[in-house]
Amino acid sequence: MLSMIGYAVGLGNVWRFPYLAYKNGGGAFLIPYTIMLAVAGIPLFFVESSFGQFCSQGPINVWKAVPMLQGVGVAMMLVSTLVTIYYNVIIAYSLYYLFVSFQSHLPWSCSSGSWNCTSTPGGQLHETHRPFIYYRVTLARPELFCARVCDGTLKVPSEAYWDEVVLQRSAGMDETGPVLWHLALCLLLAWVLIGAALFKGIKSSGKVVYFTAIFPYVVLIILLVRGLTLEGALDGIEYYIGTKSDLSKLSEAGVWKDAATQIFFSLSIASGGVTALSSYNKFHNNCYKDSIVVCVTNCATSVFAGFAIFSILGHMAHVYQKPVSEVANAGFGLAFIAYPDALSQLPVAPLWSVLFFFMLLTLGLDSQFASIEVISTCLQDSFPTILKSGRGFVTASVCIVLFLLGLPCITRAGIYWVTLIDHFCSGWVLLVAGLLEFIGLFYIYGGNRFIEDIEMMIGTKSALFWLWWRICWFALTPLVLLVILAWSWYTFTPPTYGPVGYPSWALSLGWCMITFCLMWIPAVAVRRVLGARGNLWQRLKAACTATDDWGPYLDRHRGERYSRQRKRDTVELHADVFVIANNDICP
Repeated sequence: MLSMIGYAVGLGNVWRFPYLAYKNGGGAFLIPYTIMLAVAGIPLFFVESSFGQFCSQGPINVWKAVPMLQGVGVAMMLVSTLVTIYYNVIIAYSLYYLFVSFQSHLPWSCSSGSWNCTSTPGGQLHETHRPFIYYRVTLARPELFCARVCDGTLKVPSEAYWDEVVLQRSAGMDETGPVLWHLALCLLLAWVLIGAALFKGIKSSGKVVYFTAIFPYVVLIILLVRGLTLEGALDGIEYYIGTKSDLSKLSEAGVWKDAATQIFFSLSIASGGVTALSSYNKFHNNCYKDSIVVCVTNCATSVFAGFAIFSILGHMAHVYQKPVSEVANAGFGLAFIAYPDALSQLPVAPLWSVLFFFMLLTLGLDSQFASIEVISTCLQDSFPTILKSGRGFVTASVCIVLFLLGLPCITRAGIYWVTLIDHFCSGWVLLVAGLLEFIGLFYIYGGNRFIEDIEMMIGTKSALFWLWWRICWFALTPLVLLVILAWSWYTFTPPTYGPVGYPSWALSLGWCMITFCLMWIPAVAVRRVLGARGNLWQRLKAACTATDDWGPYLDRHRGERYSRQRKRDTVELHADVFVIANNDICP
């Protein structure tokens, strides 16, 4: 349970949802968000957790139910691999900020000697003898507000520190530059932590998540309590989800698209992690209850995190005498620029910085555990005779390979690589995979048959109980996914990092990554059809029919439905062998 909560609750809950809520009408955004949770998030999460638990297999082998769609599992594994590469780079950023926070003054604060600030009256912008340093006194407090001109742009210290010290960012993706040793060491440490936690598989990571899944909530509570005591905190909360909520936003299609997209991605569904983790559940575990608890916890965490984030951003806006809208941001801008800047304004700033970045570290590690579990489980399921007994070797090998593949992301152009992979790989591939999951399970395998499989695990339920799930699984949820997919295609814009665009070869590479993940779906389907016997219709039917060994992994759980099937298949197989032998030997 904690592993699944840790997997679902990630960085997006802290650095994306609060900004989306603020941007899309504040409290009004909770209406489409809750609706999308009910019609898209929970139904798909329930399907994946049931699917993996029923057969105790990973994302590829579960498709023994519909062999023609086994490529969907391959696509899930590949996209998890690509996302894991850049996600661990973000953990490396968090580790670096965590380490540099252990000093008396935060290096991006005005009190740090790096910025060479002195007091000046009048609150006006003045230039010092160093041409790139500017300073002024804020009107709300006597502390200094430092700023720096970089490439003609005035930047606050936290932004300049992020660009010039942490990233040492180049002018564009064409200027790769060397590997940054400080980030390389942090990335190596991140992979060592993950490899150590997963060395014995779910047995070892299951113990680690007792800390990594619970600790972020402790930090969020501490940050919220501290934030509420600051001047201007209520202004931040008003902007986030207060009386300034705008119900008229509900008439905009983009708001509903943002709600559906956030639900889909924050739950980490259609990427194989839920299926892989649930495959370790006991057969009669109540996966229905688990799905409800995990999904509701995930969304409640997003809402709660918003209060902790915006209470401190409200204080920051008060200090700088700016509207909250000018300091609110999402993604990297929130985690590594706006929030660190706000923390630097607090008394005992290093303490709050350590807590915040340690929280980001634990949030990221939880999600990585499941992603690596997807890759390892798929490899072991595909090569059981070779890899089944070498769990530690598989985990170590995966971590080493992914560390090497992540090195381009920690060069001076690294942030451009991270943004590129995130823009292309964490979107369309997951939507296509999720849509095909519903088509495969409810229109090919059979929705009623799948419901009977679930009842083998959680017990027989009434028709009224299944009514809502049937509506979602057969119509509503696939329709929502299809609309999000179409809308994403229609509104597609090339990725940028701030004002910096991407060269044409980088965009082509992004499309190649999508193609590489998705091409296995038709490739495996064609292979399955060509490998079957008979005419085209018979081949298609055979490729869509469950394999002989499909069903609960242990014989004692197969029950009457699947024990009869296995017995019937065995008899038919022996009969076929006898006939062939009779024709060959005794003409």
